[in-house]
Amino acid sequence: MALIVRVLACLAEGLGIRATARVFEVDPNTVLHWWADAAEQLRAFTSYFLCDMPVRQLQLDELYAVWRGVNEGEISDDKAIKRLERSRHWVWTAIDPESKLLLAIEVGPRTLTMAQRVVHQVVQRFASTCVPMWLSDGFKGYLPAILGHCGVWHQPERTRAQGPAPTPRWMPRPRLLYAQVMKQYRRRRVVGVTHRVVFGTLEAVQAVLAPLGCQINTAFVARLNLNIRQRVAAVGRRVNTLCQGEDGLQHQLAVFHAYHNFVLPHASLRQPLLIPELTKGRGSAKVWRPCTPAMVAGLTDHVWTLREVLLFRVPPWPQPAGV
Repeated sequence: MALIVRVLACLAEGLGIRATARVFEVDPNTVLHWWADAAEQLRAFTSYFLCDMPVRQLQLDELYAVWRGVNEGEISDDKAIKRLERSRHWVWTAIDPESKLLLAIEVGPRTLTMAQRVVHQVVQRFASTCVPMWLSDGFKGYLPAILGHCGVWHQPERTRAQGPAPTPRWMPRPRLLYAQVMKQYRRRRVVGVTHRVVFGTLEAVQAVLAPLGCQINTAFVARLNLNIRQRVAAVGRRVNTLCQGEDGLQHQLAVFHAYHNFVLPHASLRQPLLIPELTKGRGSAKVWRPCTPAMVAGLTDHVWTLREVLLFRVPPWPQPAGV
């Protein structure tokens, strides 16, 4: 078990399968088998803990993943461009910027159907009274997806004494807030940024963002995307560990999801200790308490080890309707 934990820890930190196999002198197929089994366990572990979340705001984004077949030139440039424009494979993420908790991570094309799937998964993890503020880029699929999951039927008032009653309309909830960050690119560089409030008012959006001391942005989910590229070998830039297919990428993202939320302490989330703790040797006293996003969100009270997560017996829990 100790060898498996060390192998999976290297994979979670971004080392490729073949490199990990060489380090520990294990067959790559064995490492791949361990990875698939661990991904199933960690996926259940994450789903068990991420429920009834009192989230105040969310940031959503998409990260492009390159398949090995396209990168190695197995198809012509013209065909590759047409294929990528029609059916690109993206890593979809949704994060709580206050706790840095990763609520959802999925793989799929950049389409309205996929946006609805991601939003549906996120909404299923909210508390019943939770109506958070949504922040995203300018992708058009988010608007109907958010409205479809965070709306209510509204019956307009009658304007005439006679005739049929007005048709009910699907409207956003009164407390629903949604803003977009619109970026203008020129030669793959950002040359301008504008903000757009879709649902709610600018004053209400700024009131939610005031505790963080920031304006409308998607900086937190953009920083998360950088972490994904660093710790998920299949989507790293200019690497030779590109993923063969969607299944392998799903396994890597499942490991990253649990590792990011429960195992990896974040420097920006650390908390000062009331009383400094002495350390072994002649080092300085410990004045900070390491924290993970799950600890800040109130899901757990300690930093989990990868071994604890792998050995945790996930009990049965009520599954959300429609999942």
